[in-house]
Amino acid sequence: MQPTLILCLHLALLASAAVAAQPPRTWDGRHSIEQIEVTVVYFVPSNGSPLPDWRDRVSYFSRRIEQFHQREYQGQSTLTTKIHDEPFRSSRSTQQLRAGDGNHTFFQTLREVDARLGFARGPRKAFPILLVLSDMNWRELEDFYRLRPAEQGLEFEGQLINDRHFPGAASGGARATYLADRGVGWGLVSADGWRVPYSGTDCVVYHEGVGHTVGLPHPQQGNGSVMSLGQYRGWINESWLDDDQKVHLGWTPPPEPITRDDLFSTFTALPDPLVPEPNESVELNLTWPAAAQLRSARVRFQTELLGPWIDAPKVASGAPPQRVPLSTFDRTTPVSYRVDATLDDGQEVELWGYFQVRTAPNALPLPRDSVGHPVSSRHPPRWEETIDLLELVDVDRQTINGTWKRDGSAIESNKQFGARLELPFEPPAEYQMTYTVRPLDAPNGLILGQRLGGRRFVVLVNYATAPDQLARTAIENVDGMNVGNHTTLSANLLTQGRPSTIVTTVRQDSVTVTCDGREVIHWQGKPEQLSLSDYWRTPRKNAMLIGAYDCRYRFERITLTPITGKARNLTGGSSANDSGEE
Repeated sequence: MQPTLILCLHLALLASAAVAAQPPRTWDGRHSIEQIEVTVVYFVPSNGSPLPDWRDRVSYFSRRIEQFHQREYQGQSTLTTKIHDEPFRSSRSTQQLRAGDGNHTFFQTLREVDARLGFARGPRKAFPILLVLSDMNWRELEDFYRLRPAEQGLEFEGQLINDRHFPGAASGGARATYLADRGVGWGLVSADGWRVPYSGTDCVVYHEGVGHTVGLPHPQQGNGSVMSLGQYRGWINESWLDDDQKVHLGWTPPPEPITRDDLFSTFTALPDPLVPEPNESVELNLTWPAAAQLRSARVRFQTELLGPWIDAPKVASGAPPQRVPLSTFDRTTPVSYRVDATLDDGQEVELWGYFQVRTAPNALPLPRDSVGHPVSSRHPPRWEETIDLLELVDVDRQTINGTWKRDGSAIESNKQFGARLELPFEPPAEYQMTYTVRPLDAPNGLILGQRLGGRRFVVLVNYATAPDQLARTAIENVDGMNVGNHTTLSANLLTQGRPSTIVTTVRQDSVTVTCDGREVIHWQGKPEQLSLSDYWRTPRKNAMLIGAYDCRYRFERITLTPITGKARNLTGGSSANDSGEE
């Protein structure tokens, strides 16, 4: 070999080593990604209301993508997330944000958030990514039940592969872009891609929120990597980034292959059976690293998106179990579940999942308001028109009795008999109300005023007649009778300090009430049978109301979703009786 050739080869190797020593950069090589900071924003349309546990959900995905990035880059690129402190309330309604296609929604959303936050305008120490987790989809979709309205009623829409649910509904979607000239990334994940924890939602959040925002393309050949089909195969810890893509970004492969027997990479939790039937026991099958010793674990589940997380039986420490009991469900329902575990060596993991209880593999669970009615013959709720009534309340003007105060986005009553507040809104002919309420004292009568066919009435929840007796819940009044009529349920539904979600669905001939996913009232009859006691009256006979009896209540959510007819905002109007009733 000639000396000149040897010198050339030596110089080439030195040049190669110098390139390899450079920190990772974006796909086009223009910006360093040695440090990445992802600003995560929970985005709510102007007519929407934040999820009660939105921070738990956003924090979960933030941790998942941080752990995945660390595993894949071994510290050569470091990803940190920064969650925006409060839900970002858009100035636009759902209808306005959906005025065009998915691209229109994407750019309207990201431009608004970017401008209002002044995103990445000052000095930077890391590559900035703006990741928006939206509370809405491109088109109307009930993403907890995975149903969309169609001409013949509600239809299933989503990815159901080998009896497992994955993100990917046509009405959902996600978008991302790498803005090379500004040196920033923008990502948007719609509700179907993150709000309900189907397997693979964490893949979607990384795919759009980190991958595409630094310019990563899809691999040329489809595989189970996070930038390809990972979201349709499992959780992000079961996926990977292709080595050749990472090398293109400037990653240097380690001298030895990486073994993945850590808790994050190994842990999975799948329901058994995958599609249980009502009253069938459900367990979770768990996988652990070899020789793991469990310090603690907590398993919870949820049967309503706005409802509480219910603890499953406690898991013992020691040798980690391969199976743990979850619950038995007495009816068809979607179920979200979550597992938190810590090993003796300090490793921690959190994993969320989802399944549906069905009477048959192809029999869809239907929302609670459909009890007793074929969905194909009923109008579904117009979810995209949901109205946040808490925003309309002026406690100084609408208080009728008692002392009510606003605390941030919530309102609180005082403790007295007959405290009540008028909601300046006339509901449409058929509607659904959702309340998230926290008793601040030993629970007593919670009052939720409704209206049907020009007649007002209340749903009385958890009326405590005596300390040693079960509380009672009922519609007041039915045929002139208050609590004690045939709608009355004796059960302690509310717990001091714990939020509960109550949903009232008013149809032309029925009223259905659920509390934390449990149906507690289903009445059928004529509007003329319903009336409001003088004790709970307010000046506007067409307005709705809330009240409290000998208990302080904190109302953290009050939303109205139209089903049929038009609602009417009464803000600023006269307090005269501008509609007949009773």
